[in-house]
Amino acid sequence: MNRVVSVVILCSTVVLCAAGLFSCSHVPKDKDGTWTASWYGEPFHGRKTASGETYNMHGVSAAHKHLPFGTRLHLTNPKNGNSVVVTINDRGPFVRGRDLDLSLGAARKLDMVDDGVIIIDVRVLQPDSSYTREISNERSGYAIQLASFSDRAAAERFRKDLENTYPDARITTVRADGKTLYRVLVGSYPSRDTAAAELPQLKASGHSPLIREFF
Repeated sequence: MNRVVSVVILCSTVVLCAAGLFSCSHVPKDKDGTWTASWYGEPFHGRKTASGETYNMHGVSAAHKHLPFGTRLHLTNPKNGNSVVVTINDRGPFVRGRDLDLSLGAARKLDMVDDGVIIIDVRVLQPDSSYTREISNERSGYAIQLASFSDRAAAERFRKDLENTYPDARITTVRADGKTLYRVLVGSYPSRDTAAAELPQLKASGHSPLIREFF
């Protein structure tokens, strides 16, 4: 019975969103409370995070859209009481409705690997004073735009074509000159210079890349 009720509520929300009668925008959380968390592992293991640190999926770290690098979070899985303290060292998640992306190691400590996405209890702690990164602007990062479309379906097709080469390819929606554009972005870089270093290879592959800042 509960499952049926949940489905009805979800469907009703979708209808209201489509009709513009319900606000469905999602603002990433940064205060104590309940957040939606997922986790990420391969193929990002060993790659540079937005903070410049090498991502270790077996460690205990997390990605957030704008919390300063070095911010620590005390996380508790309300389903089993498991908890862990993670440090923000990356940007994300880039999926609407999610507040936090955890390393695989952190997800294992919370016993949420099989769940994939869960609601967690969060306490924002003081930043780790020993955690320092040469980041000119902690609130932002950079990505590379490979294409921009006025049609969402076209943008999604292009993103799908990129998946094998760029597993982190994603779509962001922006308003420009009164029009809605769907930008296909790849990568996450701590500075404009590190993003620029990737441009020659992308141009050689036939793309027309542009550097975009995100928050």
